[in-house]
Amino acid sequence: MTVHTPKITGSAGRPVIRLLDEAAVNRIAAGEVVERPASAVKELVENALDAGAGRIEVEIADGGKTLIRVTDDGCGMTADDLPLALSRHATSKIDGSDLLNIRSFGFRGEALPSLGSVGRLGITSRSPGHPAASITCEGSRMTPVRPAALSRGTVVDLRDLFFATPARLKFLRSDRAETQAVTETLRRLAMAEPRVGFVLRDLTGGETRVLLRADPADGAPFEALRTRLAGILGHEFTDNALQIDAERDGLSVQGYAALPTYSRGSSAQQYLFVNGRPVLDRMLYGALRAAYFDVLSRDRHPAAVLNLVADPQRVDVNVHPAKSEVRFREPEAARSLIITALKAALTGAGHRASSTLGGATLEAMRPVYQMDRLGQPALSRALAFQAPGFAEAPQASTFAPPSEEKAQPHDEHPLGAARAQLHENYILAQTATGIVIVDQHAAHERLVYERLKRQMAETGIRAQALLIPEIVELSPSDAARLLDAAPALAQIGLAIEPFGGQAIAIRETPAILGPVNGAGLVRDILDELDDAGDSQLVQTKVDAILSRMSCHGSVRSGRQMRAEEMNALLREMEATPLSGQCNHGRPTYVALSLHDIERLFGRR
Repeated sequence: MTVHTPKITGSAGRPVIRLLDEAAVNRIAAGEVVERPASAVKELVENALDAGAGRIEVEIADGGKTLIRVTDDGCGMTADDLPLALSRHATSKIDGSDLLNIRSFGFRGEALPSLGSVGRLGITSRSPGHPAASITCEGSRMTPVRPAALSRGTVVDLRDLFFATPARLKFLRSDRAETQAVTETLRRLAMAEPRVGFVLRDLTGGETRVLLRADPADGAPFEALRTRLAGILGHEFTDNALQIDAERDGLSVQGYAALPTYSRGSSAQQYLFVNGRPVLDRMLYGALRAAYFDVLSRDRHPAAVLNLVADPQRVDVNVHPAKSEVRFREPEAARSLIITALKAALTGAGHRASSTLGGATLEAMRPVYQMDRLGQPALSRALAFQAPGFAEAPQASTFAPPSEEKAQPHDEHPLGAARAQLHENYILAQTATGIVIVDQHAAHERLVYERLKRQMAETGIRAQALLIPEIVELSPSDAARLLDAAPALAQIGLAIEPFGGQAIAIRETPAILGPVNGAGLVRDILDELDDAGDSQLVQTKVDAILSRMSCHGSVRSGRQMRAEEMNALLREMEATPLSGQCNHGRPTYVALSLHDIERLFGRR
């Protein structure tokens, strides 16, 4: 269907070029700057922050559609400043000589005139040493400046948003959804400025509800940020977050990133800032994802609050009127810094896992006040676990106990001493303050993966030749894709070659894995190549394949382990970075304190 648009034509039938009036220009600009009530709140609060406010109060009604009021205690404006503030491209933030040296939130001089063109805008302000004054603007029509009563700062009152462009109202969401968007906008700004106090109130229906309150945080920068994040995101985040502080080549990144076992089902808890400005930048979010690549599955998302600090000359924030997008002069340097800083912090966390796991475990347990009688077979098995040399397996020992084991009691170690193996999959260990339950397969999978990466970085992965090559039949496309990856696979100890038709021959396998099912290994690698796609770097693909391969060399579920094997596994976990989660982000162990266990049984 063709849509015909009317044209303004002259006497000769050709289109006429004409200047739009100022009201139309402002409404067009408002379409880019003010998308919804949350956009208006963002612009007004950023103006308050640029004015040096220490406290900012925001009041809304009906999701911000009928009322948005922002009150601050900043430097204020004089009576002469007010008409200029409502003029397009008038600003106190820059002088226009250098658009690559922007150190404030606002700089375009578009927000207030845009708001005045689509709503009923009133500003009352007072600058120290000057009397208070007010001005109003409705549909781009300004009133004269009048005297007012105000002790300090500025009050911006925006009513009936989009009254001048009623068609825009049809595209807004429900009052509840718009209120949530306003709240989220203010949360992000509150994280950016932890030393500033924020309050958000909802006045809908004549009732006052406090939606957000963040008191000014004191102390050193990281301490203040941690306090602010605990108030906004909750103590669970800060208790499970690692401090990030790294600098390289004139760029630095600070903030907090959560442990992999505190991952989320969506990216809702990812907050990124550039020089304190909240941004939505695909490159930065991609760097965050890449840093957690081999500790999270693809359906889980890390939680983080990070601020990238760079010389304003190296960042262009004048990309879009909403100022939420940025461009970097050296994007790879910024990406590399974030990935390196996060990986270093995660590695430094060692075997640490999320503190929320214990609570979730306790919630899954139900107190039992009357135990059923144990049958004789069950009783015999229970007693067998207490006997020396219990759960002996016919296989050779996978772990060699460290030499210092005799000198230090097991339960003084962070992961304690193995006391039993449950259902041939879970190791029960006793610590000085409680118990630890370890998933033996998940834990060993991580250990094998880290060994493979370490061995590859140091000497390359040693391969063992198969006495009889294993032949695997594949589809033509799978065989071609696998043979294309043959050079990369050779680096990790897997040698394959064509074997006529659509079959491939496996000549060598990584020695560290021991005997493996070649067909299963090859098909897992094909799955990983499908998931990784063609856009991933070679090293990233190799790491992904190593992660899949480690599953084939790890202790399987159902394998009985001797006591010394279990203790050796615990000691290696303590010495291995990232061992608190498997390659897919699932926890490898759960710790329960004795206090929690006693409370579970009503002893506390």
